[in-house]
Amino acid sequence: MTTSTVSERLSQSDLAAKLTRSFYQVDQQVKFLHLQAEVDCLLQQLQNMKKAVTIEPED
Repeated sequence: MTTSTVSERLSQSDLAAKLTRSFYQVDQQVKFLHLQAEVDCLLQQLQNMKKAVTIEPED
């Protein structure tokens, strides 16, 4: 499995947000945006953890 970079994810987020606005009601958009923000945060944490593992090898 590969992960996208944060900048790629932001581009995907922009596209998803535009598509979402045209298809969903406001309450559903809010739920979607909260989930999207949580996914972005988790992706950033995962990328930071991967960097930490490569920087700090186990003893």
